Amino acid sequence: MTPKRPYGAGAVPENVVESPAPTPPSGGLYAALDLGTNSCRMLIARPKGAQFEVVDSFSKPVQLGAGLEASGRLSRSSITRTVQAMRICQKKLRRHKVKNMRLVATEACRRATNGRDLIARVKRETGLKLEIIPAQEEARLAVISCAPLVSKQTEQLLIVDIGGGSTELVWLDVSHLDKHERMAAIMQVKQGFRLGEAPETQARIVDWISVPLGVATLRDQFMDVTDDGARFALMSWFFEEKLANFSPYDGDHVRDGFQIIGTSGTVTTVAASHLGLRRYDRNKVDGLRMSSDEIDAVIQDYLHLGPEGRRVDPRIGRDRQALIMSGAAILQALLRVWPTDKLSVADRGLREGLLYALMSADGVLTEEAG
Repeated sequence: MTPKRPYGAGAVPENVVESPAPTPPSGGLYAALDLGTNSCRMLIARPKGAQFEVVDSFSKPVQLGAGLEASGRLSRSSITRTVQAMRICQKKLRRHKVKNMRLVATEACRRATNGRDLIARVKRETGLKLEIIPAQEEARLAVISCAPLVSKQTEQLLIVDIGGGSTELVWLDVSHLDKHERMAAIMQVKQGFRLGEAPETQARIVDWISVPLGVATLRDQFMDVTDDGARFALMSWFFEEKLANFSPYDGDHVRDGFQIIGTSGTVTTVAASHLGLRRYDRNKVDGLRMSSDEIDAVIQDYLHLGPEGRRVDPRIGRDRQALIMSGAAILQALLRVWPTDKLSVADRGLREGLLYALMSADGVLTEEAG
């Protein structure tokens, strides 16, 4: 039996379904589900002060985007795996009597010609209503989830969410705000990004971009390159080319008050490798700060290990080893453009953003930032 925990006090390993906590009274629980290109993940939580307490969770690789790059469609086997995972989620939601929920699908369903067929099948077989959200909404939710990690010294903030099928980048200017107002202002980012000026109490969104390359789609672009090092270099430079239209691309904004927050399995895996963790510990990873040199040292170690070495490295894990180098290529490209000693690692993402947004809309969180 898994005890309840405040958010930030534990991690759910990939491909592990947690044992449910005792069912709390109905009405006070919220659920958020993220159906991505690689995995189906869900959190069930209750508000607790300015944050929330996780009651139950689910995470399973479904490889929804397998073969999508070549065919433009979700495969039959991918759909079957996804529906099976959604059935488990439906049982958990029913057991906990959850009424307040938001269940979203991202890049794989956005791109697939039969993405809406999957949504209809999930609804028919489980009763759950999935919505395909646009990249802009995905980026907004990533910003909300990462707000608690913003430093009071930060003036320019780049939030990067490396997904399976796409990578979202949002650049925010908070230099006009008091140090104590910055985190709260980022939590107030509204749906529908507007560039340039914003009310004096809000973060200014300088620019945002959704690059249609994530760890799975970038890997699939270079499957025909057999040399491990050459494939990595090609992936990294190819991704950097896709950043050329992003306004702060030239890196002139980088100075003492600059912070990057990276959220993804790639970033947390690199952090765990840097710490030498043979067993993942979210408490040690979430909020960790790493320099460009430290990240590059981990990436060079991955290259030295080669495919076989990475496959058996306990710091990487079986679920991540096939995708770690494409993710590392994206991370290297970002740090080549914006080198920093202040990359904050976020073990949080779309689900957390969904929960914060739902609870904030209902007014059930306290007014303190977080």
